Amino acid sequence: MAAARQDVDCDVLVVGGGINGVGIARDVAGRGLCVALCERDDLAAHTSSASTKLIHGGLRYLEHYEFGLVRKALAEREVLLRAAPHVIRPMRFVMPHTGQRSAALIRAGLFLYDRLARRELLPGSASVQLADHPAGRALKPALGQAFVYSDGWVDDARLVVLNAVDAAQKGACILTRTACTEARRDNGAWRVTLRKADGTAKQIAVRAIVNAAGPWAAAFLDSAQGSVKQPTRLRLVKGSHIVVRRLFEHDDAYLFQHTDGRIVFAIPYERDFTLIGTTDVEYSGDPAAVAIAPEEIRYLCAVASHYFRTPVAPADVVWSFAGVRPLLDDASARASAVTRDYRLQLDGGAQPGDAPLLTVFGGKLTTYRKLAEEGVDLLCKALDHRAGAWTADACLPGGDLFGAVPQSRSVLEFDGWRSRLQVQYDWLDCPLIARYARAYGTRIHTLLQGRASMADMGEQVLPGLYKAELDYLRRHEWAVTAEDILWRRTKLGLHLPAGAAAQLDAWLTTHPAAALAKAQAE
Repeated sequence: MAAARQDVDCDVLVVGGGINGVGIARDVAGRGLCVALCERDDLAAHTSSASTKLIHGGLRYLEHYEFGLVRKALAEREVLLRAAPHVIRPMRFVMPHTGQRSAALIRAGLFLYDRLARRELLPGSASVQLADHPAGRALKPALGQAFVYSDGWVDDARLVVLNAVDAAQKGACILTRTACTEARRDNGAWRVTLRKADGTAKQIAVRAIVNAAGPWAAAFLDSAQGSVKQPTRLRLVKGSHIVVRRLFEHDDAYLFQHTDGRIVFAIPYERDFTLIGTTDVEYSGDPAAVAIAPEEIRYLCAVASHYFRTPVAPADVVWSFAGVRPLLDDASARASAVTRDYRLQLDGGAQPGDAPLLTVFGGKLTTYRKLAEEGVDLLCKALDHRAGAWTADACLPGGDLFGAVPQSRSVLEFDGWRSRLQVQYDWLDCPLIARYARAYGTRIHTLLQGRASMADMGEQVLPGLYKAELDYLRRHEWAVTAEDILWRRTKLGLHLPAGAAAQLDAWLTTHPAAALAKAQAE
């Protein structure tokens, strides 16, 4: 390990608390470097909580001959399943054959999809008749043949938080509600100004910066004083989703190849709902102000109604969300065809000895760990720090169901592990223990430490949401507001009545986190 400079506050500052930022912070911390991460809002407040919630190879990318990206994503799929079996789980996808592509072509694509990377956990693809398959009952009778294949589902916002938790456990400083307002090269280091939401600011010096600002990556690069401008351009594409009451009873998802060439998923979501998306729309506004447009809602409803027996109307939408995907501008004519691959650019500065700046362009949820690994390899070389990659063989917090080493058993036997939790905590009702098991994995024991009855859980602030969980989320997961808690740390906002968020925000105000920290210290 290279000797630490005496005039810097830490080795690496990561700017951006989305999936790529926290993945890099976790990897850096695990290699023994001092790292801080700043995020001007909440963790996963933007793009990383607005995905289709899939860990997948990207079947449709095969049409664009992106075999390298698909192979990489397929290999990562099983790595992540083993590392975080509580927030990532296998899912079967049903793809009705609509004639947009020949059956022979689809079979060839699925054959390739099954074999591009080693597959141990997930069953391969097959052809089925919808009349004989449970998925067929929800679809219009004219749809006869379908193909089924495997991928994974993920709670995207919790995946971000778990990476941040692991980074913090390894020594990283996670600064939410903290913006990087200035960065300039000076005497072999970066001089950085960090400003909190309350307006207070401080200056720090770091040996390297990682620009993982997502849709704001290009803007940050332009503002960094002393950076060498790079030719890579981002293309901002808005993806929107709607959520409606559950349209089918089984646990498989659907992939619809629509008549306009677009792909739309319909996924079982939060037990009582169906998630439908996504759109691909060019976007030029402020990424922080992105929202689904009425025409996108109508489009997704029309696609769902085209295939399901039960029609879907805009009035049926109970929730919607949109995010801006920062994609590499590869000059594709259609937004849906833009590559989902990533590019890492290391700016070593104009002068010898300048502090490095690593910028992340593009990427997708499934390949975040590999992106982080490659990025930190570049950083370690630039900082003359000898430490090898490690995350491929490490569980994320809560994923160590049967030991610290990721195991297939944790994926295949998750339900049995959850059943044993029910015996251990027999004073908790089944729906609550099921939610805790999925959200927290083995960290449920931290949440429930010292509690032996419902009385020990404290006040029930909202239906199914107790003070004990709120204390945990604020103490260990950087939750501050009702939105953080109801829509990112949990999805309880979908299940609660109107006014729940305001009620929770009022409770949080009267039970300040400072008092929580004081009680913890005592």
